[in-house]
Amino acid sequence: MNVLRARFARHGLRCTKQRVALLRVLEGCTHHPTADELHQMLRDGPTPMSLATVYNALEAMCRAGLCRKLPTTSGSIRYDADITDHPHLRLRETGSIEDVPHDLGRRLIQNLPQDILDEIEDRMGVRIHGVQVQLIGDRSGTAASDRRSPRRISA
Repeated sequence: MNVLRARFARHGLRCTKQRVALLRVLEGCTHHPTADELHQMLRDGPTPMSLATVYNALEAMCRAGLCRKLPTTSGSIRYDADITDHPHLRLRETGSIEDVPHDLGRRLIQNLPQDILDEIEDRMGVRIHGVQVQLIGDRSGTAASDRRSPRRISA
């Protein structure tokens, strides 16, 4: 608990039992849940809380940098406790978001052309501090023979 208390303090956020419970559940998720899904997971636990409390705590933790929002095309927001730069895969048929395996994600991000990132900074007058990559796909048609045909990727 002292480790979490110190973590909240480092991020300038008050450490409450609701926030601790929420962050623990979020960190334990293998998928990226919505606020509603987190509320369902917490509802029958030792620290039940209202849906409004879940939303408010998530908002505060996102602002403080303890977790981040992952917007979806459906308008819902999913949450991720891993705030490092890492790519995600959004499945078209379900809208669920999964982490790309860390070794592949690291290779993908490390191979982003630095000259293009530099040019983006120069032309747009910004400083890039992080990268978020979201791949979009589905589980059908993943046989090796299907992957031999060219992919059509729109910008």
